Order: sequence, then C-alpha cells, then structure tokens
Amino acid sequence: MKGVIKNFKRGRRTVTMNQMIIYPEELNGKEEASKMVEKTVTWKSPGGKEIKGKVRSAHGTKGAIRVLFETGMPGQAIGTPVEIQ
Repeated sequence: MKGVIKNFKRGRRTVTMNQMIIYPEELNGKEEASKMVEKTVTWKSPGGKEIKGKVRSAHGTKGAIRVLFETGMPGQAIGTPVEIQ
C-alpha cells in the first residue's frame, strides 16, 4: 500500500522530528486506519537511503496514521511517497 507524508507530528509549540502523519491512499476512516497499527513503513530518500518506521496509531477521523520512525526525518520528506507493508 502506498501513502504520502503530510507533516510532522506537532503541538502548538513543539515538533516531534521522528513522528510523521501519513495519509494512505486506500483508507477512508478512523476504523480502517486503526487496523494498520504495527505495520511497517519505508521511506526512500533521493540518495537511496531507506528509513523505516512503524504505525503507532490512527490520527484524526479521515484515515490518517501516525508513524514513529527510527531516526529523525528531514523536512524534504513532506509530500513524498512511502511504502506501507
């Protein structure tokens, strides 16, 4: 399944650099997104490096998911595709 990185997980004054909000292509609601917990997500950088993460929870009511990556993500990752297994 494919998805798109939309933003970092953030609060009013804080940004969590290793957690991202992702919108999968095929999910439409919170119930479907909550079934994705513990799946693996892979992002490939333009240089060929892969950063892996795991789905931690659903985010909101439109089918977004929150992913915890193993390292901090660069800002250039926003708007790029990811692979969800």
